[in-house]
Amino acid sequence: MSTKETRPSFEQVYLEQYSYIYNYVYMRLLHRENTEDVVSSVFTKAMTHYDEYNSSLSSIRTWLCNIARNTITDFYRLKANQAHADIDDIVEPGVEDEYDLLSDSINQQLFRILSHLPDSDREFLALRYRQELSNEEIGAILNISPKAVSERYRRLLAKCRTIAEENHITREDL
Repeated sequence: MSTKETRPSFEQVYLEQYSYIYNYVYMRLLHRENTEDVVSSVFTKAMTHYDEYNSSLSSIRTWLCNIARNTITDFYRLKANQAHADIDDIVEPGVEDEYDLLSDSINQQLFRILSHLPDSDREFLALRYRQELSNEEIGAILNISPKAVSERYRRLLAKCRTIAEENHITREDL
């Protein structure tokens, strides 16, 4: 990054990107406490290396997503905990009310669908819907072409429909 380029303070980046990164990690882990731990690590790493960030290579959100993706990989390696769990096993009592994440039937049904997906599919959906990244940005993170992103998205939606049908989740439920 050139020294003439002005960049926002790390505090501003944190304030603007925290919810995006939190939601991205939560969609991957589906566990509030683990998400908080990982997000804390992501921003610690980002703060440590913020002077190395180069805006000509990627957006700040893409850069943070890459850090988050690597941190989640480290988390899984450390915990060896990639098993799919039921909603009752994952959500602690009272969390639904505190965060209003699963307080309505739509979020509960979406959570049930997500809990049946492998981490790689949840990651993809998190990049698409929580991070609101373009096919090009997702492709850059996953090292695939934008066309491959589009095809993977199409197949993943079909997979989600199948999971919904198998679990008797109808459009009216959503």
